[in-house]
Amino acid sequence: MIATVTHILPLAHIRRARMLPGKGRILARVGQEVNAAYVVAEADLPGSHILVDVRRILGLRRAEQAHRLIERKVGERVEKGDILAQTGGLLPKVIRAPLDSTIVSIQRGQILLEKAGEHFELKAGLNGVVSEVLAERGVVIETHGALIQGVWGNGQINSGMLQFAASQADEEIHRANLDMSLRGSIVVGGFIHKPDALDAAEELPLRGLIVGSISAALIAAAQKCTVPIMVTEGFGQIPMNRAAFRLLKTHEKREVSINTNWNPEIGERPEVVVPLPSQGQTPMDAVEFTVGQTVRILSAPYAGETGTLTAIRPGRVTLPGGLRAQVAEIRLENNQQISLPLTNLDVLE
Repeated sequence: MIATVTHILPLAHIRRARMLPGKGRILARVGQEVNAAYVVAEADLPGSHILVDVRRILGLRRAEQAHRLIERKVGERVEKGDILAQTGGLLPKVIRAPLDSTIVSIQRGQILLEKAGEHFELKAGLNGVVSEVLAERGVVIETHGALIQGVWGNGQINSGMLQFAASQADEEIHRANLDMSLRGSIVVGGFIHKPDALDAAEELPLRGLIVGSISAALIAAAQKCTVPIMVTEGFGQIPMNRAAFRLLKTHEKREVSINTNWNPEIGERPEVVVPLPSQGQTPMDAVEFTVGQTVRILSAPYAGETGTLTAIRPGRVTLPGGLRAQVAEIRLENNQQISLPLTNLDVLE
């Protein structure tokens, strides 16, 4: 059975393609050293369109009737709330612009509005060297170093010195342990359960937060946070797995990059990279489950715990709930032996 791999590697060759959502301008060159927040490319994205059907909204039978009531012309800029069309009389019906836009077409009693496109800036995402330029589309950045991947992030990117606000992997991060000594750092902790931690992270400000878990109730607030937040385990009060916590601890006070973009559809995962002078090997993103691997448990009551895969039972086993699945034997770090379906595991390497 193929296993999803979460990389928690002391040394690896890391190669990342950073791509624009459309054609644009490349601002970096081959051989250039960049940090995570450096803008390597930019693009002016096309605007979205909205169709306002004046004839239907006003209940008119013919398009010509609608055209007589439209008060705007093609090419005209309108702001949200501006009148586009209205009827006469004591109680006129009024159609207003739903957003700031430009009128690009008036046909068949309909107004086509175009919202201005956004200027998009593509950040490097990690500290490294540009190894390849992909004309009008993006760049490839490479580095060697430690790699720690997460399972969720809020889409922000930065770099800074790694510091710890927790001495244990299961220690909560809150306002009281985010003091001025951490200002401008990327901070490691166990979990976030209260919103005051996010408020303090913004106020200091921090350059990043790495935690084992975050309360599901804080997801919306975390997505609005400008501080990069990477979650290594999931939602709730799950301690950071010990392998990740130990590896991060060995690099305390080092300069690291954090990229919390998360897109499961294309396999993009949030990650922290610690650049190192040694050269590593390119890691695999998927492997077969095999005896001897270090695995992480994804479901309660052992969620976030790690152990060694000691055996894979042949065939399928009927579980207490009636489902049949392939089952593995795992020895936890405290030497407890447990059995779990392979689908409840991923591989740490």
